[in-house]
Amino acid sequence: MGAQVESWDAERAERAVGVLKAVADPSRYRLLWALSGAELPVSALAELLGAHVAATSQHLAKLRAAGLVTSRRDGTRIFYRAAGPRVRALLEEASLAALAASPEAAPAAPAPHAAEPARATRRARAPHPATE
Repeated sequence: MGAQVESWDAERAERAVGVLKAVADPSRYRLLWALSGAELPVSALAELLGAHVAATSQHLAKLRAAGLVTSRRDGTRIFYRAAGPRVRALLEEASLAALAASPEAAPAAPAPHAAEPARATRRARAPHPATE
C-alpha cells in the first residue's frame, strides 16, 4: 500500500479532485450517466434534466474541461458522449460508495440487554399530569 500512496503527486491529486468536483453536482452526474450509454445532443440532455439548453451547456462545458465528455459537431448540432468506459465505472463506484455510506447500509446496532427495553417502556408510560 505504501507504494500506491507514494505514487500520488500534487498534480495528479489536483486532477483527481477536479474530476470529483465536476461530478459533484446532481445534474452533471445525471448527464454523465446518460452519456455513458449514448451519444446525445444538448437539446435531448436539457430535456432529460428539465433545464434550459444554456444551463445544460454550462454543465457540459465543466464536464468537458474535466475531460469526462467529448463532443462532435454535426451541422448546427453538437453531440456529447462520455470520454470512455472509465466514466461509467467512476459513476458506478460513486454510487456504491454512497450506498455503503448511507445509514441504512450501516451494520445493525447490537441488540440491547433484555432489561433495557423494559426501562424504556416504563419511562414512556410515566403518568401524565392530571388535567382539569
